[in-house]
Amino acid sequence: MLTMAMLRQDPGGVKQKLHKKHFAPVEIVDYIIRMDDQRKKLQLDCDNLLAQINAASKEIGQLMAKGLKDEAEAKKQAVTLLKDQLQPLQNDQAQLEKELMDELVKVPNLPADIVPEGKAAADNVVIKEGGVKPTLTQKVPHWDLIKQYDLIDFETGAKLTGSGFPLYKGKGAKLQRALIQYFLDYNTEAGYLEYIPPYMVNQASAYATGQLPDKEGQMYHMTADNFYLIPTAEVPVTNIYRDTILKQAQLPVKMTAYTPCFRREAGSFGADVRGLNRVHQFDKVEIVQLVDPTISYQVLDEMVAHVEKLLIDLELPYRILRLCGGDMSFNSALTYDFEVFSAAQEKWLEVSSVSNFETFQANRMKLRYKDEQGKIHMMHTLNGSSLALPRIVAALLENNQTPEGIRLPKVLHRYFGAESI
Repeated sequence: MLTMAMLRQDPGGVKQKLHKKHFAPVEIVDYIIRMDDQRKKLQLDCDNLLAQINAASKEIGQLMAKGLKDEAEAKKQAVTLLKDQLQPLQNDQAQLEKELMDELVKVPNLPADIVPEGKAAADNVVIKEGGVKPTLTQKVPHWDLIKQYDLIDFETGAKLTGSGFPLYKGKGAKLQRALIQYFLDYNTEAGYLEYIPPYMVNQASAYATGQLPDKEGQMYHMTADNFYLIPTAEVPVTNIYRDTILKQAQLPVKMTAYTPCFRREAGSFGADVRGLNRVHQFDKVEIVQLVDPTISYQVLDEMVAHVEKLLIDLELPYRILRLCGGDMSFNSALTYDFEVFSAAQEKWLEVSSVSNFETFQANRMKLRYKDEQGKIHMMHTLNGSSLALPRIVAALLENNQTPEGIRLPKVLHRYFGAESI
């Protein structure tokens, strides 16, 4: 969440950056500032009345001490009148503060200066490519390979729940487990502390990381308890330190977690949503860091390199994109996407996003640290997929298909217990 100080300091600059994110109603900045002016005036009026009430109350005590009961009684009546004036002002102030907050949370995070201009995915900038695209003697898409090797049962998954809920079985389940274990081991060896968080969160947690009020339609909502199934482990893991003040010496905080993820987004029709390309429930390993703002962009680069090494070890052709303003999330200040090349589909598939949110989430969740001089500061929060499994599995199956079976990358052999499927 942006602060009033940020909006007031440079409203023109804020509008310019909102334009880069293609956030249309930039007039909301002026509207919020006007609301804050009204709030300040109400606050001043309330403070003046409170000062008069306090002064009169003190005077009542002095009058009573002098035995001037009639004068004291008159002053009491005057205080009553002042309190009658104060109450509606305080009510108006509380209502205005709520309305002001409701407007503030509608404003997305501001993009970093290096975010490219652009409206959509086609305008993202490829900053690096790695790996070698395979030359296949056969180009069977993963949804057919899955049937051929009996790895995932989409039909039974649809019977059990609905479309987009795959049922992993046999070697398909084993491959899933092998990837999750490999990703977690890789992250913990890099200093990330592993968590197993709840898979449902309350409204406060979803609000704190910015899923609410922006993404209600994308989350499954348990209305009876007002809980939300998590769209990513980012939500519960980042909230571990909500309403917390850490010491500077405790930073950075590095956390990782495996969770299933649940997203209602329907997607489009055709090959883009076939097989594992887009599902409602999927597995993902996440990394989260809470850091001193002075090093957050250095940490972002380190997290990008961390994810890149995973893809190198998986022997997958990949590319890294810097997202343009129009393709970035509501919360992000800068995002890098990782895509792997799917040889059978002859297309790039997104498998990770690594983002710096600066203070956007920290402001919402009151996530702070105390420096050596005792001053309180907001932290910067960062997270990344390390990695999301469905499209990794799709690319592994398609890129490594041979007439004899699916060859697995060397790094997975000990986790899977075999060199191929």
